[in-house]
Amino acid sequence: MSALLKVCGATSTADVALLTGHGADLVGLWHGIPGGRAELSLPAAVELAAATRAAGAEPILVTFSKDVAVLRAVLAETGIRWVQLHAYQLPATVAGLHAALPGALTVVKVLHLRGGTFLERPLVAAYERAGTDLFLLDTLTDDGQVGSTGQALDAGDALAVADRLDRPFLLAGGLSATNRGDYDAVVAHRHYAGIDVDTSARDDAGRFAAGAVGAIAAAWHTARYRKEVA
Repeated sequence: MSALLKVCGATSTADVALLTGHGADLVGLWHGIPGGRAELSLPAAVELAAATRAAGAEPILVTFSKDVAVLRAVLAETGIRWVQLHAYQLPATVAGLHAALPGALTVVKVLHLRGGTFLERPLVAAYERAGTDLFLLDTLTDDGQVGSTGQALDAGDALAVADRLDRPFLLAGGLSATNRGDYDAVVAHRHYAGIDVDTSARDDAGRFAAGAVGAIAAAWHTARYRKEVA
């Protein structure tokens, strides 16, 4: 499988067009992240999910919610078939989502690392039994900020977690076009499935930048990039 590029935090159809036009395979749409800078209303999520699919990419719901009934309704309304559980949802949420939408959903569960400490370590096997399809390895700041921190994930720490997994994983945490070489061993791991970026895909004003997204896709040799240059 070609490595995937997920870019998180689209808030407009212009964002979707830029991201999908420069290599994003997955476009992260925030809903259920109270106070999040990229939080979308449900109608906006419906619109951007449709725009992402029309561009040939996959929308992915990024959420802190653990309410299976609420998430099922959101997924049904938006037609989204990938969901990223980005906070501290328990394995029961994963199992509940698969039970609510059997055979129709890809569940990505974020695993958080802080200063070399792997917070969800005791729960990995339970997440896998519950049906987690992919994991996402990300950093947690000292003050507890979850996601879009721009804080680099140590490659050695990522490998230590990856070796405990029986599922594919996406890599996140301060990744950019310039630090690809720091992660050679992670990219070579048998479960590596791609990367997730946000901060490094933006300019100094916080807007998505075509050059930055394209450079990341090229440096990490992700799926849509490979398709375009083949």
